[in-house]
Amino acid sequence: MSTSTLLPSPGFGLGLRPGHYHEISAGPRADSGVDWFEILSENYLVPGGKPLAMLERIRRDYPLAMHGVSMSIGTPDGPSDAYLRELKALIERVQPLWVSDHLCWTGVHGKNLHDLYPLPYTEEAVATVVRNVRRVQDYLERPLLLENVSSYLSFADDSFTEWDFVAAVAEESDSLILLDVNNVYVSSVNHGFDPNTYLRALPPRRVQQIHLAGHSVQAGCIIDTHDQPVADPVWALYADALRRFGPVATMIERDDNIPPLAELAAELRGARQLAARVLGEAVAA
Repeated sequence: MSTSTLLPSPGFGLGLRPGHYHEISAGPRADSGVDWFEILSENYLVPGGKPLAMLERIRRDYPLAMHGVSMSIGTPDGPSDAYLRELKALIERVQPLWVSDHLCWTGVHGKNLHDLYPLPYTEEAVATVVRNVRRVQDYLERPLLLENVSSYLSFADDSFTEWDFVAAVAEESDSLILLDVNNVYVSSVNHGFDPNTYLRALPPRRVQQIHLAGHSVQAGCIIDTHDQPVADPVWALYADALRRFGPVATMIERDDNIPPLAELAAELRGARQLAARVLGEAVAA
């Protein structure tokens, strides 16, 4: 199957969080600026219950995207058949805009370690991920988006830069990219590279979605914590990404210190305004 053509962009979204369920399920507000929500797939891989009931209510008013954290696409065996069956059942229920996960590994020998571990950037790792992605896409009968993760160390055997690794996986597996701009910035500070070099290396026709999020500054490095508003350097890098990739679907993530929905919606309107200005300047030029 060919997935190289980008899917339609629904504009600007937020991560769906349980604390906002009831407010969102009351119906869309014209002034919210939220076009769609992204769900954490693993929260809904269940046969029934309140989370799925709430999800059914919300999807009447908003398109949904599915985002996973435990596919472990970088392990030699890839995701289990059982996991893919559950994921496909959720896809059939939700009919999402698209399905994404992370370009990483999350466990070994069937055990989920509940973190997003970076891969070595080698030919062998590219081949492993490409094989797994092709299997997943064939089974799900749809393209898979893979997100770049933040990292705090590198492997001695790396033979690629991270950006060339991401691009190689996307091109060779015919998959799409979920570009986490905050993760690019976090890794650029931690590893000392130019984040715009990263952006320039990615094929624009593969970049389907952008994540924006906050991070925490600690001694010697910064950590991708998703517990703060988007930082100024990340907004600046987002503007550069828009100049490179055009009007890509954009979402703001918050996973801790979650503020009221109205506060997140206001931050999202800031993303929309920035995109309108940057893209308008590009047209004028």
